[in-house]
Amino acid sequence: MKDFVRNRWLAAVVVLGAVIVAAAWMMTGHQTWTDRLMVSPEQVQLSADGREHLAFKIRRRSSSVLHAADIHTSTAGARLADGSVGDVQAFLVSPVNPGAAVVALDWRGAGKRVPATFVFSAADSFADGTPDFLRLHSVEDRSAFRRWFSALAEDAAGKPAKELPAEIDDCAALLRYAYRETLKKHDESWLEEKELTDRAAIPSIKQYHYPDTPLGAALFRIRTGAFHPEDIADGGFAQFADARTLMQRNTYLIARDIRAAQAGDLLFYRQLEQNSPYHSMIISGENADWAVYHTGPSGQAKGEMRRVSMEDLEHHPDARWRPLPENSNFLGVYRWNILRDAD
Repeated sequence: MKDFVRNRWLAAVVVLGAVIVAAAWMMTGHQTWTDRLMVSPEQVQLSADGREHLAFKIRRRSSSVLHAADIHTSTAGARLADGSVGDVQAFLVSPVNPGAAVVALDWRGAGKRVPATFVFSAADSFADGTPDFLRLHSVEDRSAFRRWFSALAEDAAGKPAKELPAEIDDCAALLRYAYRETLKKHDESWLEEKELTDRAAIPSIKQYHYPDTPLGAALFRIRTGAFHPEDIADGGFAQFADARTLMQRNTYLIARDIRAAQAGDLLFYRQLEQNSPYHSMIISGENADWAVYHTGPSGQAKGEMRRVSMEDLEHHPDARWRPLPENSNFLGVYRWNILRDAD
């Protein structure tokens, strides 16, 4: 009987001890952030510009060194890195639309939630009329843009005339089509619709997907001057833009030497003898050695898609179409404003 009582007493002690240990562990875990770590600032406000920002810093209350590898976050767009003074820096990629999010952090079983607010940004770093939220800020997104833009142009050039999207009826229409479709989300339904399942390995742009930006469907700049918030509502952007407007308001000059071109860049010409004096071509190919364009209508003919090597274009029978510095009709190599961060 005594053994039975003693065993029950020992079991009770063990259980009580376990409860005390568990409670102490939970209390320690709960107090880890407040007692041992600090987040500064504890509430974050960032510009909704699509860029990666240093959002806040985490450090120990003591002088001990803190490492990013010790802290975990599952929040999309958040990145932790070791700081230079023993702290951890938290970076956050802003969306392009205003809104809010919460950055979830975990350290040694204790959690911390840092609220972040994203406010509309009217920044235009290059004063070219293109807002920063529309520019592609990462190397990966700019590469994805170039690959998709040139792939869509080449796909159009390879289609029989009767299968070409109806909207592509001149050179500017080809640019508008390829630009807009490049900025869309290339999910399975889009790939099937465009019959581009063989291009599935090309990643979509991550920063945003057309038309989910503050500009909505109106993605082409049609007004001179730097960007201002009122441009969104009073006609500063539109879904349509002719070749001249695309060149002057949505792209910038790189050079008059085609050796400076990359896939996804554009060639512009001015041919005063034609009904539409401004003409454009899309540069494609891994070595930027092809040009894709629509001839545009001529008389009763609707025009057609063409794909020509740069070498052949340089030796075009009509000197007005040679992309050479000495040709005054050749305006040069141009690049989309949204790729301008790279330069």
